[in-house]
Amino acid sequence: MAASIKYDWYQSDTTVTITVMLKNAVDKNYSVTIEPNSVCLAADGIEPITIDLWNMINKEQSSHKATPSKVEIKLAKLVGIRWEALERKAITSSEPSTKKNFHDWNKISKDIEKQEAEEKPQGEEAVQDLFRKIYSDANEETRKAMVKSYYESGGTVLSTNWEDVGAKTVDVKPPDGCEFKKWN
Repeated sequence: MAASIKYDWYQSDTTVTITVMLKNAVDKNYSVTIEPNSVCLAADGIEPITIDLWNMINKEQSSHKATPSKVEIKLAKLVGIRWEALERKAITSSEPSTKKNFHDWNKISKDIEKQEAEEKPQGEEAVQDLFRKIYSDANEETRKAMVKSYYESGGTVLSTNWEDVGAKTVDVKPPDGCEFKKWN
């Protein structure tokens, strides 16, 4: 059975933006079909969604893009009026529009924070996280060695061995092919 998709929307005077929560969208071969009065999103392993829009849109000026945790569909309004809802559905008296359009922003915010916490850092951020972890888990001598070596070398050396760096000044050692210049 295919999983269902969570989505939300917001609008400006000229656009309606639909945010579809879909982790690793590119890897799931997602596709978006934009028509003047509807939008359809499909992806591997999920149940496709089709939205009959509240009002007509300009299909040629509309677009979509994927990020690591969502697909954002930006629709250009044909007429700059405020939409009462995203979908063209009749609202009955037993279902007031305030209830229909209520969003628990605290829950949405916590869900996004949880997703971001689960994502593994990459590149420079991963290296910084590694150094933070080494420093926080280290004993006092190791911390002193890290601070002293980094400071005295102008950021070119990072040592965790206090016996090596404690009794002498740490020399500047720029990478091969680079020259260290002291700024006055």
